[in-house]
Amino acid sequence: MAAKPKVDPIERLKEEHKAWGKTHPRDFIANPKKLENGEIDWLTWKCAIPGPKKTPWEGGLYPITLEFPHDYPHSPPKCKLGVFDPPILHPNVFTSGTVCLSLIDKNKDWKPQVTAQQVLTGIQLLLADPNFQEPAQAEAFVIYTQSRLDYENKVKQLAMTMQPESSPFIREFLGSVA
Repeated sequence: MAAKPKVDPIERLKEEHKAWGKTHPRDFIANPKKLENGEIDWLTWKCAIPGPKKTPWEGGLYPITLEFPHDYPHSPPKCKLGVFDPPILHPNVFTSGTVCLSLIDKNKDWKPQVTAQQVLTGIQLLLADPNFQEPAQAEAFVIYTQSRLDYENKVKQLAMTMQPESSPFIREFLGSVA
């Protein structure tokens, strides 16, 4: 087995963040975490994904944390949607907030060429188009399969609470990543 080329994860993430600043998708947010002492934690990014247009998720801004491993990009980041109470209702999001997506699964579609931007846009697409072959949350899966209308109504209620202009949680989150 050939050895993996040595890639410094911090340097890779700095390059990705620089590219993000030039060409990120509209209304997306992604910044490395600032520590209390003013230093930057390049292995932890605080992000936000807008709900896809023309879906029940529209209007909401969904906080997500990307935790990059020390062997990034050879291993994918862990992606966790913000802490919601009750947990976010989605068939591919565990109640802990961890996202289940083949793109970020080392044993499936993960490739070192995948960027944080691609991960975030992939998660946005997953919001509107769940993968029912691999459900991660039984409640969301059952609600969706029994009554898509009920599921969409619950998602619309969540989206209303996740609007930056009406959510103290989102305003506080945005303030922490500015």
